Amino acid sequence: MLVGTMTLMEEARRGRIPEEIKLVADKEGIEPDKLRRLVASGRVVIPKNIRRDVEPLGIGETLTTKVNVNLGSSQDLAEPDAEVKKAMAAVKAGADTLMDLSTGGDLDLIRRKILESVTVPVGTVPIYQAAVEEDLTSQGLFNALEQQAKDGVDFVTVHVGVNLNSFERLKRSHRIMGVVSRGGSLSLKYMSETGKENPYYAEYDYLLEVAREYELTLSLGDGLRPGCIEDASDRAKYMEFIMLGELVDRAREAGIQAMVEGPGHVPADEIETSVKAMKYVTDGAPLYLLGPVVTDIAPGYDHITAAIGGTIAGMYGTDFLCATTPSEHLDLPTEEDIVEGTIVTRIAAHSADLAKSEVKDRARAWDRKMAVARNELDWPAQFECAIDPKKARQIRHRRGVELDTCTMCSEFCAIRLAKEAMKREDDTEKGRFEKENTC
Repeated sequence: MLVGTMTLMEEARRGRIPEEIKLVADKEGIEPDKLRRLVASGRVVIPKNIRRDVEPLGIGETLTTKVNVNLGSSQDLAEPDAEVKKAMAAVKAGADTLMDLSTGGDLDLIRRKILESVTVPVGTVPIYQAAVEEDLTSQGLFNALEQQAKDGVDFVTVHVGVNLNSFERLKRSHRIMGVVSRGGSLSLKYMSETGKENPYYAEYDYLLEVAREYELTLSLGDGLRPGCIEDASDRAKYMEFIMLGELVDRAREAGIQAMVEGPGHVPADEIETSVKAMKYVTDGAPLYLLGPVVTDIAPGYDHITAAIGGTIAGMYGTDFLCATTPSEHLDLPTEEDIVEGTIVTRIAAHSADLAKSEVKDRARAWDRKMAVARNELDWPAQFECAIDPKKARQIRHRRGVELDTCTMCSEFCAIRLAKEAMKREDDTEKGRFEKENTC
């Protein structure tokens, strides 16, 4: 909690270790004072609104890669209870955070129901509500932000890098897909219709004041992220990153936690450059990526294309992955889509952690447990180690054949045959030794 008027970041800078930092340090297995220094510098954020009781979660340098899951209604499908079920299913499947991206129905009701149903940090995109309520004005944008902060959201995406300057760069680009970010396109709509600057950018100091009042973590949105492989590394994208780096500095000066969002669609060979550039220009701010999706040709399988990109991005320093579901580019996700997207993204996050020097020992301990269980043909232990035990059990038992091996190998199980051969060799060696040493 805030002490007096100090934020968590300011507390950390004073050398104090608030309870949130202690809890995250214990969970991550690192020294509390090391985490305090990372929070103080802005390289780790702990999103937690002072009006809401959630289990503290750390995102950033030296910590395990976290997974966010998006959900929310659309104007065609707006059922509050359905979104609550998705939220609970995502958390059960292992989501670290949720974002409510609702644009249809009673947005306040949906958001509050989601906030009440889970104990993980929840984020929102306030500009969506301003647009739905047909109040896409400076006042409308800040009204939406403050209302959502009062309700207890822990982090908010604000597309402050989409401003008149970056708009000019976009107009001079040769993009195929233009802008694919909803928040980015709404920001452009405001600027093109009014001729005025993006309010969140023009009044960024006021935005920081609101964030301070509620201990909101700012997620500086990638409104100009590329929407296809061909657009992956253009000037508009990097112009926005540079702008976000400057805004991260201003947030830190004000004692406000901030992370940065990134693309998008990026081919595998450009991910390293993209991640390292984002990290460099934002001075190591926690990096939050959607994907990146590594090919445009797999509708229905974009949870997989995003997981491939997420693993590579995580290896090079991405801290936070946003789950992509099989419905991406096609439809509003179902509960089943949400669960599948969550699991697949968790696999990507864990795969990245296996390659991160700071956390790989902790990550590899899990894989080691699975290896031991498999070597011993210990099926209950294998299910316990599985990232999705339910699915593993279903596949294992679906044919109704119960063997000590899998039905792929049966009597030709490599593990069992090798063990038998090793035992036979040991017995032979033992017999030979006893014969040679018998008087």
